[in-house]
Formats: sequence, C-alpha cells, structure tokens
Amino acid sequence: MDKRFQLQFINSIEDALLRDAIAQWGISKRALTAIKFDGGTLLVNGEEKNVRHSLKIGDVVTIIFPQEEVSEGLAAQEGSLAVVYEDEAVLVLDKPPFMNSIPSKEHLNGSIANYVYGYFVQQQLASTVHIVTRLDRDTSGLMVIAKHRHIHHIMSGQQKNGSIHREYEAIVEGYVEQDQQSIILPIGRKDTSIIEREVRADGQFAHTDVSVIARKNNLTHIRLKLHTGRTHQIRVHMAHIGHPLVGDELYGGSRTLLNRQALHCRNIQFEHPLTKEIMQFCSNLPSEISNLIN
Repeated sequence: MDKRFQLQFINSIEDALLRDAIAQWGISKRALTAIKFDGGTLLVNGEEKNVRHSLKIGDVVTIIFPQEEVSEGLAAQEGSLAVVYEDEAVLVLDKPPFMNSIPSKEHLNGSIANYVYGYFVQQQLASTVHIVTRLDRDTSGLMVIAKHRHIHHIMSGQQKNGSIHREYEAIVEGYVEQDQQSIILPIGRKDTSIIEREVRADGQFAHTDVSVIARKNNLTHIRLKLHTGRTHQIRVHMAHIGHPLVGDELYGGSRTLLNRQALHCRNIQFEHPLTKEIMQFCSNLPSEISNLIN
C-alpha cells in the first residue's frame, strides 16, 4: 500500500493549467519541485500528467507527495504520548514537563520528536516530524504537530498571520496588581548567554496579554494569551515586570515551591489545514501547579 501523503481536489476553473490550480490550492513551489524530482506524482482523473496539462471543470486532481527524509540525528524511539487528537494531517499532544520538544546536546533522546517519529514508524507513515507549536522542556501542555511538510507549510502561515491561538496559565511570584494588561516589549538574546533572553530595544516585537485569575499567599494565578511566539516570551515578559514564574530560576524565580516553571499551555485553537474547520482543545492544569494557589 502506498503510504505517501496525498491530497485530492476537484477543479472548478475551465482550462486552468495544472500548475496554476496547484498554486491556488496552496501547494508551494518548493513542494511542487519535490513532487517533480523526488518521487511524487500528479494525477488527473487517475492518469499521470505534467504541470502544463489543461484542466476541465470537474477534473479530479490527485497530488502524491514524495516520501520525506528524516532529519539527521533524529532517532525513532518508543515512548508514551498523550494523544489528544489525531487525523491524517495533524497530531495534538499533551506534553508532560521535563521533556524536550526536540533533541538537544544535553538530551539527545527521549524528546517529543523522538517518540513521535517512533510512532510514525509504527504507523508506516512516510513522514518526518514537523512541530508547529513548541514548548520549553519544563513547560507542560498542548502541542500541535503536522504530519507532513505541506501541512507544516500551511500551519506556519497560520502562525505568521496570528490565526493559531494559544492560551497559557501560570503561577507567578508576588501580587500582579492589574487585573488585565498587555505587555508589548521587544525580546532578544542576552549578550552574555546563548540561552537567556531579555527585553531589549533591538529585539523582536513581542506581545503578551495577561489576565489575573486569583491572588493568594503572595502568588498570582494568571492567564496569558500569546500574539507572537518569541523564545521564552512569557517567562521574559513576566520577569521584566517584576513577577517571575514560580520555579523559573533562569529568570529570577524560586524553586522552593516547585522544581520547574509553573507554566502550562491550557488552550489551543486553529483552523484545520485541510477541512478549514475551527479546532479547539483544552488541557487541565496539572495538580502540582494548581495546588500552589488552591
């Protein structure tokens, strides 16, 4: 059975060239080149055609993408994945803390990417791992993974235009006085570190909305909405206004109450890359975080 990723469309434009119809359906030039030279196929009503073929209304176009090459250094591993949702295009996971999204020098194995690739191998899925929304190692919650390069291309566009909506919950140190506020401050790499970020004038635009849920024991439970996706954005913004996340030692938080940053991706919403349906998912706040304020 052919396990290569396929898409099928019905043409609605008389005398449209196949290449123009493909572009209209969101297939990138890079993908079309790969289809032509790396083992893909273009079919019209079940017959192989080239991009200069003239289509008729009602023609059924099947696009068969080439098998993807796995990223160098990514080993397939068997491991537990908390699958929230899955179909032929996307995989939504609930990531536990203390697990990398992708391998690092310090943690070559045991990442979400390792386990997802192992999962794909078990399914005989001809694809590598395309993470759409990445989480820091110690952050828990929802992640979206595209099951093919073309799907990742579509969802990357959604990220750029702000149509993927993510909400987090966190516990921060001190009382956040304003019930609601928007933090719009640029973020860049700190000169003295390859890891740490900071608010700086020459940084990238970053926008975080903050709403207070509860205040107790000199801690504040907050909800955060990301409008941009800068590295460590929530952690940097909250530390900058004097309220570092509980457990976030890198940005001034204390680990007395929790041995990781108290941050969880609670909600995620996006338009399905194929069906255009609005998909929304929720993950309960882990007890080790909720117990801090309750």
